[in-house]
Amino acid sequence: MELIPAIDLRGGNCVRLLRGERHAETFYSSDPLAVLARYRDLGAARVHVVDLDGAFSGDAGNAPAVEKLAGAGSCELQVGGGLRDLPRVRALLALGVRRAVIGSVAVTAPEQVMAWADAVGPDALVLALDVRLDAGGVPRLSTHGWTHDSPTPLWQAVERYAGAGLRHVLCTDIGRDGALSGPNTALYGEAVRRFPEIAWQASGGVAAAADLHALRACGVAAAISGKALLEDLMAPQELAPFMPHASASVRERPSPLEP
Repeated sequence: MELIPAIDLRGGNCVRLLRGERHAETFYSSDPLAVLARYRDLGAARVHVVDLDGAFSGDAGNAPAVEKLAGAGSCELQVGGGLRDLPRVRALLALGVRRAVIGSVAVTAPEQVMAWADAVGPDALVLALDVRLDAGGVPRLSTHGWTHDSPTPLWQAVERYAGAGLRHVLCTDIGRDGALSGPNTALYGEAVRRFPEIAWQASGGVAAAADLHALRACGVAAAISGKALLEDLMAPQELAPFMPHASASVRERPSPLEP
C-alpha cells in the first residue's frame, strides 16, 4: 500500500478543513511548493492536491498554485476540485498532472465521465466518491464540496462504472476527514471485497502509523493523509514502508510496528 500525502489549497495557501466544513479551517503554509518538497523528501511518489475553492464554487481559483506544483516535477500529482468539464481535465493533464480527480460529476453525470475516460484514457482519472454513513451504516454519496448529500449508496455509484475500465476510486469517509479519529477500516474492507478489481484509495481519519498498517490489511491500494503529516504525528521511519521513494537510511531505522 502506498501513502499519498495531501495538499489542500484555499486562496493559494495550504490548509485543512475539519469534516469538509469551510469555516473549520486550519492554516498550515503559504508556500505549497515547500510542503510538496517536504513530502518528496519523505519519499512520496505522488501527492494528492485539492483545489478547495474549485470544489466549493466550481472556479479554478487555485490554478496558479496547481501549475507551480505540477511544474516542480518532484512527485506525480493527482489533482481535483471543481473539475466539471473535459477542457479543464485536459488542461490539467497538459500541465503534467498524472491523474485528474473527478468528484461531483462522477456522481451526477456518470455517462459524461465515462466519455472523458474514452477521451483521455481511464488511467488518467480518479473517481472521488465521498460518503457519509446513514443511520444504518450505509455509505451514501455527498457532492459539491460535501454540501449536497445524495441518497445514492457508494456501491451503486461504483457499479455504474463497471466495464468502463476506470480503475482508481478515492473514497473519503467525511465524518472522519481531518478528525484524526482513525480510518473506517470496515468501509474500506467492504469496498475491496465488493470490488476487488478497483485500486481503492482510502481517505479520512489517519492519525498514526498503526492506521496505515490497518488500511494495508484491508487491501486498499493507497491511503491519503493530510493533517497527520502536516502535524508530524508519524516519524519518517514509520512512514517509510508506505513511501516508495523513502531513502535507504530511513528504511533501515527500526519501526515498532513492522512485523
